[in-house]
Amino acid sequence: MTARLHGLYAITDPMLIPGQHLLPAAEAALRGGARLLQYRDKPASAMQRLERAGRLAELCHQYGALFIVNDDPALAQAVNADGVHMGQSDGAVPTARALLGADKIIGISCHGDLTLAAKGAAEGADYLALGRFYPSHTKPEAPPVTLDTLREARDRFDQPLVAIGGITTDNAQPLIDAGADMIALIHGLFATADYGEIEIRARQLSRLFPVH
Repeated sequence: MTARLHGLYAITDPMLIPGQHLLPAAEAALRGGARLLQYRDKPASAMQRLERAGRLAELCHQYGALFIVNDDPALAQAVNADGVHMGQSDGAVPTARALLGADKIIGISCHGDLTLAAKGAAEGADYLALGRFYPSHTKPEAPPVTLDTLREARDRFDQPLVAIGGITTDNAQPLIDAGADMIALIHGLFATADYGEIEIRARQLSRLFPVH
């Protein structure tokens, strides 16, 4: 499964693509070549999250993409997601692993802290997410991370690396060149009501990656 951790990583946002817009916007990103899609929807009820995650899981698998649930290993298990993404306050990697099993993906947010990255790698995280690299609409208060930190992480860790934070079609290439296996976008992908534009952005970003 971890061999598939490569390319454009789309992350949903209920403020940008609420309710009825979630599935068509996600499908536009997948049509454009997103290889992973993370369901991130903190305001929704448990019932809504279960229903939406189940539909997104089916959609991702139709497109041959990986489906990741944000912060909720139990929901990931319930909808047979491919994995879960954990923030630093969302529980431990071993706990999620015990619930989901060895064949599921567990990714973690490391911000710009390579000590956290080393801890996650030692605990069995399948990918390490670093950022924000550019000014971010989603988390404007997050401390910036430099390309040098990304390069150091690439030298130190075997796990695939995700770059996140303010990424657009115009600034993604330096992150890939510095060693990012995946680039994760929220606002840079979904901040438009035009599904065709989402697909175009996804395709432009996907083409930045060498064939893998």
